[in-house]
Amino acid sequence: MAGALAGASQRGLVGDEARRVAFDVARGLEGHDDNVAASLAGGVVVTAAGRVVGVPVAVEPAVVLWVPGQETVTAESRARLADPVPRDDAVFNLGRTALLVAALATGRVEALRDACADRLHQEARLRAVPGADEAIRAALEAGAWSAWLSGSGPSVAAFVEPGREDEVVAALPEGGVPRVTTVDPRGAVVDPTPGPGDGGEERLRDAR
Repeated sequence: MAGALAGASQRGLVGDEARRVAFDVARGLEGHDDNVAASLAGGVVVTAAGRVVGVPVAVEPAVVLWVPGQETVTAESRARLADPVPRDDAVFNLGRTALLVAALATGRVEALRDACADRLHQEARLRAVPGADEAIRAALEAGAWSAWLSGSGPSVAAFVEPGREDEVVAALPEGGVPRVTTVDPRGAVVDPTPGPGDGGEERLRDAR
């Protein structure tokens, strides 16, 4: 994302045009619109049909990660998923997606746990990541608002009330490295401030 935005800037593109071009370039290279959209726009975003729409968020959670040492190959992870998808499971996930957006937009943190429930991919993928299901349970039992497998894994992520990060970190199982972060509201931006000795060229800050 940083490289794509820098390239757009070097071409003389600015503002929304630069961001649109950078998004199209990065999504073609990275292959996952959701990753690219979040890096570009920051905050919580929804992306579909080539569009990126920010979700106004009424709560600012801390984010606790549990990162195991193994890696996950997305293609292999997808091969474990059910095909076709049962209609009941599809309806279940659509409702939870809408609930997640509504809960974040209104600050209804008590709804986040249900909003992050899943029937389409998580159970199958958790079987390939030892300790991940335990990490999700431990985070929730320690007071996290919600916890889930991050994409195809192997990391687990949890939304946590600010100030309670240490409680959740202490509850996580061995086999993974805990990390505490936040949702960056800014995304990737071009900083036009000249740096020392850079001759006045623009410097890019990737604020993912």
